Amino acid sequence: MTSELLDQALIEEAAKKSGLVWVRGAGAPAARALWHVWHEGAVCLVGDGPGEQPLPGLADGGSAEVTVRSKDKGGRLVTWTAAVSEVAPGSPEWEAAVAELKGKRLNAPDGEAMTERWARECRVLRLAPTGHTSPLPEGSLAEPPLPSAATTRRPAPAGLPRLLLRRRKPK
Repeated sequence: MTSELLDQALIEEAAKKSGLVWVRGAGAPAARALWHVWHEGAVCLVGDGPGEQPLPGLADGGSAEVTVRSKDKGGRLVTWTAAVSEVAPGSPEWEAAVAELKGKRLNAPDGEAMTERWARECRVLRLAPTGHTSPLPEGSLAEPPLPSAATTRRPAPAGLPRLLLRRRKPK
């Protein structure tokens, strides 16, 4: 019993202080960094809508693996199993969760109207701890980056430094 209480306290404290959690839903190829809030004993997320974070593999009634990192050092603190549930728009639970999420959402394109957009176009999920924590891994769990349209910088053309550094002639 004491071990379960300590695990719950560690999960709650770590999730409250961290701005990101790494979540891997059932069938997802890799964990994904997601912003969240800790509210009433669970991690609350909003996503799967235009301009919001994707929530791959997270389905109502499913499970997920959640990893919380240290805010100051970035190291892994705890990994735990969560039960995923979708919160129905307009319900008292949804209103309470969205009030917390709204305060943490940065750079919302529609400002105060974002909660209405979330109700229409997004999903609000609750990831409640099941009480099972995983031991910390021995080695690195680094994975290659997910596919993206972003490209890396190419080498500068050989003549560019001469063009940039040459002196302009006075007029």
